[in-house]
Amino acid sequence: MATDLLADGQSASGGTARSGPQTFLDVRDLRIHFPTDDGLVKAVDGLSFSLERGRTLGIVGESGSGKSVTSLGILGLHRQSRAKVSGEVWLDGEELIAASAERVRSLRGQRMSMIFQDPLTAMHPYFSVGAQIVEAYRVHHNVSKKVARQHAIDMLGRVGIPQPAKRVDDYPHQFSGGMRQRAMIAMALVNNPELLIADEPTTALDVTVQAQILDLIRDLQEEFQSAVIMITHDLGVVAELADDILVMYGGKSVEYGAAETIFRRPEHPYAWGLLGSMPRVDREVRERLIPVKGTPPSLINLPSGCAFHPRCPYEGRNGIPCRTQVPTLAEGSDHGVACHIPPADRQRIFSEDIAPAL
Repeated sequence: MATDLLADGQSASGGTARSGPQTFLDVRDLRIHFPTDDGLVKAVDGLSFSLERGRTLGIVGESGSGKSVTSLGILGLHRQSRAKVSGEVWLDGEELIAASAERVRSLRGQRMSMIFQDPLTAMHPYFSVGAQIVEAYRVHHNVSKKVARQHAIDMLGRVGIPQPAKRVDDYPHQFSGGMRQRAMIAMALVNNPELLIADEPTTALDVTVQAQILDLIRDLQEEFQSAVIMITHDLGVVAELADDILVMYGGKSVEYGAAETIFRRPEHPYAWGLLGSMPRVDREVRERLIPVKGTPPSLINLPSGCAFHPRCPYEGRNGIPCRTQVPTLAEGSDHGVACHIPPADRQRIFSEDIAPAL
């Protein structure tokens, strides 16, 4: 059963998904659309969530669901593109969508930062790792190169780079995959950001390095009390780190709530599919994994009604309007589910049909 992933002592403590007085990041009705020759790509379409300091939100979904576009939108990195961005992004009481590009740039790297998916392409190949960390630090601090260099060495040491005083002058291609990811984390944390977004931080790393990177992010979060957004398709990573989970499909949120709730009592058929297709190492393998049938929808031409209905085995059950009406999350709920199936039926389907197979 996937609920076993939440062992005692892990950080998924069952917090609420509602905004509150301690909310540090509050995203409201975020929409990011890209005009193309083929039509309007609705990469993110009406997304809302909140995050408190010291807590971790896991955003999960298949490739093309809008996860990375959301993170770039929060950081204001779509401003130079043709993207049409609307909605509100509040960072500690300051709204960022309507803010000037200069103001967002001053916050990026200092109060909010990002660990990119592929550090080899995210880091400049012509400059040493240390030089890039020094530049990231000096942009926000009026210090000498010598002081910034020492700070870069200290940060490389804190993220587990051996012989940091020597490796600081190495180039990205001279680092292994795991070491490059650590260097990227050092760059992201060099200014002690209050919001850290990690986009697939363990992709293409072997399992032992993955565990080290996740432990590092957890330890640094505890030290800096940062709010963390973990973007991934790996539910094992989410179970390890997240307090709350946002499940995205077709640019929208289809389920949102405490991690413990999503793993123990998921209610959206897409979340059931994600759990059913996850490999398990804590039990004997008796059957093949159960994939989510079909393919993700085109963000240019989304299906009518519920975007998941072409792949949903319960579509049209008992006359529910899956093909004609777009379901919405229950506002103000600790566990929001965008599904037309009545809650009692969803809970019964999960307990009788889904849970025994997980």
